[in-house]
Amino acid sequence: MKGEKEDIMVKIFYDKDADLNVLKNKTIAVIGYGSQGAGQAQNLHDSGLDVIVGVRKGGESWAQAKTDGLSVATMADAAKKADIIQMLVPDEIQGAIYSAEIAPNMGKGKTLCFSHGFNIHYNQIVPPKDVDVIMVAPKGPGFLVRRTYTEGIGVPALLAIYQDASGKAWNTGMAYAKGIGATRAGVLETTFKEETETDLFGEQVDLCGGCTSMIKASFETLVEAGYQPEVAYFETLHELKLIVDLIHEGGLSKMWYYVSNTAEYGGLTVGPKIINEQSRQAMKEALRRIQSGEFAREFVLEGRTNRPVLSALERQENEHQIEKVGKELRAMMPWLKKD
Repeated sequence: MKGEKEDIMVKIFYDKDADLNVLKNKTIAVIGYGSQGAGQAQNLHDSGLDVIVGVRKGGESWAQAKTDGLSVATMADAAKKADIIQMLVPDEIQGAIYSAEIAPNMGKGKTLCFSHGFNIHYNQIVPPKDVDVIMVAPKGPGFLVRRTYTEGIGVPALLAIYQDASGKAWNTGMAYAKGIGATRAGVLETTFKEETETDLFGEQVDLCGGCTSMIKASFETLVEAGYQPEVAYFETLHELKLIVDLIHEGGLSKMWYYVSNTAEYGGLTVGPKIINEQSRQAMKEALRRIQSGEFAREFVLEGRTNRPVLSALERQENEHQIEKVGKELRAMMPWLKKD
């Protein structure tokens, strides 16, 4: 209707939109060999591309990458040899590694690549103007990027161009996405700003922070009311996977369809009272801190001071009653013990 905002259909790019030949005769350095680094490097290698892994010499990652059949070098040497440099070390140390190992080996015509926009968006890395800067961000952990590639499926990815010095950055990004298998599932265009801010927001407010805090609070409420911790564990944590799987497969509507009428009525009437206006204000405050750079400054400082806050919070999380009870109950479920 005229005067109303029209829905904009997002364009999704697939295999046919990408040319792997763009990366032929190019060397790709994958800096870091954690979950994401290992998954992407192996996929690129299996796609027939020239890959070299850049890691600390003599470490476990060095040995593992060699075992996986990949060429390995120090980060500096890998960057020196590469045409495309993919930064896949943790966000909090990425800036320091870039300054010490990568920046001296950047040169005109190279491409600097990321899978998360944090360090570019918050100016922890400021690349030279004569290089392309792109982001190919798979929407799944590295082990899933690897597994789905071997299954012929792939995971979706986001593609962003921050700097297009060559005029060919988009083609490079699409080819890279194809090399890791993402174009099989679909690639969406975004920006470094949008990816960074929405990714941090999702992690803090919903997927990691909000969800785990809700689980602990509901568990504590039942235990404090006198219910058995084991029963509380099942009702507040264990069964969450059943619900999330339904949502993942078919959205909220599929979940509501398959749960009982009691669960649907209770959930739809009580849920908004739990996630209420106060909760929404907290979400908006979290987003404000992300957008302003306040969270980034806090996190970068945390990384530079040997993670004191994060280490303390990890200890508290591991000592929570729900973790102790859960460990005992999961030991009774051998079907959970799989890679």
